[in-house]
Amino acid sequence: MGTRDPRIDAYIAKSADFAKPIFTHLREVIHDACPEVEETMKWSTPHFVYKGMLAGMASFKAHCAFGFWKGSLILDQRGDPAEKSAGQFGRITKLSDLPSKRILAGYIKQAMKLNENGVKAPARMKTKASTTPRTTVVPADLSAALKRNAGAREAFERFSPSHRREYIEWITEAKTDATRQRRLAQAVEWMAEGKSRNWKYQRA
Repeated sequence: MGTRDPRIDAYIAKSADFAKPIFTHLREVIHDACPEVEETMKWSTPHFVYKGMLAGMASFKAHCAFGFWKGSLILDQRGDPAEKSAGQFGRITKLSDLPSKRILAGYIKQAMKLNENGVKAPARMKTKASTTPRTTVVPADLSAALKRNAGAREAFERFSPSHRREYIEWITEAKTDATRQRRLAQAVEWMAEGKSRNWKYQRA
């Protein structure tokens, strides 16, 4: 049997009114599709675990975000990078912004199978055949931190895709929550100053 975390009940209760039915719906669809799923809070947002990280969701002032941990192996990542930064489903403001329950359940089953088989996200490689710019999903905790710091957010939006990716990879590759939080705070501080991730090594 799966588990439910009371901290997620509290998170939903404190969310904006428009977000509550969205989170409640997502939570039930996940539990229905994956009865053994375990709930937890990571980086201050709700996450779902099944033989590894499965998915996560987050609430913002005017939208919600929901995404799969290995979303690039499940959903097509085409579309507006600004929308994808909110998760594989873009900025969610109402239930109709989500796929049907049947389609969502199918995605969840795919995510479960990936974890069951120990599949890792594909290595990021550049090939001559690939001419499409690579986009990287902004994790929910970084997105939330940028929402709270206008200077950092504006700098991040001005950065080239490679500079954005450097920050995202540095944060998401942290081995512990504590390290991730330290990196997140440092990243926001540097971005607010207009600095790239590797600013120390750049020529003046």
